[in-house]
Order: sequence, then C-alpha cells, then structure tokens
Amino acid sequence: MSSLLKNRKIAYLIAILCTFLWGTAFPVIKMGYGLMSIPENDIASKLVFAGARFFLGGVMVYIIGLCIKKQLPKPDKADLTPILLLAVVQTALQYLFSYIGVGYTTASNTSVITACMSFFVVLLAPLFFKHDRLNLLKIAGCVVGFAGVIAMNFKGLAGGQISFLGEGFVLFSTLCASAGNLITKGCMKNRDPVKITAFQLSLGGLILLITGLVLGGKIQLNSILNVLVLCYLALVSAVAFTLWTAILRYHPVSKISVFNLLVPVFGTVWSGILLNEPVLTVENIIALVLVCAGIVLVNVEIKNKR
Repeated sequence: MSSLLKNRKIAYLIAILCTFLWGTAFPVIKMGYGLMSIPENDIASKLVFAGARFFLGGVMVYIIGLCIKKQLPKPDKADLTPILLLAVVQTALQYLFSYIGVGYTTASNTSVITACMSFFVVLLAPLFFKHDRLNLLKIAGCVVGFAGVIAMNFKGLAGGQISFLGEGFVLFSTLCASAGNLITKGCMKNRDPVKITAFQLSLGGLILLITGLVLGGKIQLNSILNVLVLCYLALVSAVAFTLWTAILRYHPVSKISVFNLLVPVFGTVWSGILLNEPVLTVENIIALVLVCAGIVLVNVEIKNKR
C-alpha cells in the first residue's frame, strides 16, 4: 500500500478525489440544514451537526482500521500529542470558526478566503521542511489558482462589508486548516494514518458536539433521509481525511495542499447538481482552467542545471 501512496501520480489522483469529496459536502450540508430545520443563525445546532458528523466519521475510520488489521487500533503514548493537536486545530477550531463565520458572510467570500490556504501552506512549508523549497513556479501557481477562485466568485465579491465574525472567523478557520496540514506532515512519519485519523476526528468531533449541546443546540434525526445525510457527510470526512493524511506522509505538503483550490470548484459543480444552482457559466469555466493551471505550476519539477 505504501508503494502506491509514494507514487506521485497516484497521490495526485487521491488528492483530486479528496477535494471532490469535500466539494460535495458544501451542498449536502445546506441540504442537511433544511432537512433538520436548522436556522441560519443557530450556531449551536450547527456545531452539534458538525460534531456528530466528525465523531461518527472517526468511528467509521476506527471500524475500517479494525477490519484491515483484525485488531483494535490503540494509540501509542507517542501518538497522543499529534492526535490532540490535530483534533483541536484541524477539526475542532477549524470547523468552530468555519461554522460561525459562514453565517455572517457570503459563500463567495468564504470560497475566496478558504482558497488562501494554498498560499499559507506554500509560504510556510519551507520554514518547517527543508526539502519543501519555495520557488517562483509555486508562487505563480498559487497566484494563478487563486485568480481562478476569484473569477468564479467575482460577482459575489462586488460590494458588501467585511465583519470580524464573518470574514475574520473564516480566515481563522483557513489558518487552522493550514496549520493542520503542516502538523499532519510533521507528525505522520512512521505513524499509521488510519489510527491517527480515527482518534483525532472522534476527539475533535466530540469537542464540537459537547460545545454545541452546552450552548443549547440540537438536530433532528427523525427521518431516514436525515440520518443518510449525516452518515454521508461522516463518510466523506472518514475517507477524505484518512487518504489526505496518508499522502501527506510521503509527499511535500505544498504540492498536495494546492489541490485544495479544487474544493470551491467541485462545490460549485455539486451545488448545481443538487441545488439547481447555475454551473455552466463563463466565470466557472475560466476558474476551472486557472485552478488547474495553478496546480500544474506548483507541481512542476525544476531540474538543477550545472
């Protein structure tokens, strides 16, 4: 399995699969809010929804690990620090800021700010990993890909005010996601990605769930469709985070994280499919071209010439 994950082309395909799955989450979450009667300003219930999703996702990963290894996955003493860090930073704080921020800003602003994660990771990675060097092509790729996200959301960005609880919290969420990628890369050497993902998702989800319940949040699971929506979102988290953690173990974090630029693109496409929103627009086509070009630029190998 490790030999497959080390293959660069396979890793890139897995990265695309992960962003594809995360892209489906946006419209499905919107559907979930409607099905479970969660108002836009009900932050507590949104945190309960998110916490249930990630806790269940962690349980799913745990069961997968049990089926693969035929024994109960148990964290070693050395695993406790990365599990706690990822649970707090990548799951609890990232989605706490995200679920609050989204309620106070537009979807366009959210997509653009979230796309900044690729910038943060590419710029910060050389400070922590000596083999992950910064070059002009990586910077150019981030700029081009970011321009694609702006092109896709250009109409929505026109006008409007910036708020701390809106754009500010979405930015904090993006910083937490960037830190989560760097922590994952730094701590995954010689560790089992399935085990780490199972426990960090469960713990992070539990933190969100308890926070939401304490604040008076609740969700309705009184129909099969509601349960299926929650299970699907949990499965997306389980599969995508496990695979993402696995490929970060073997590849430079900057070259993998830039694929996150595809998340708003896939999110827009799936919003069109599931929510009947317009997809085949000039802006979206330009965005897709620019984002793909940016990913290619970041992943171009520069050969040293003597």
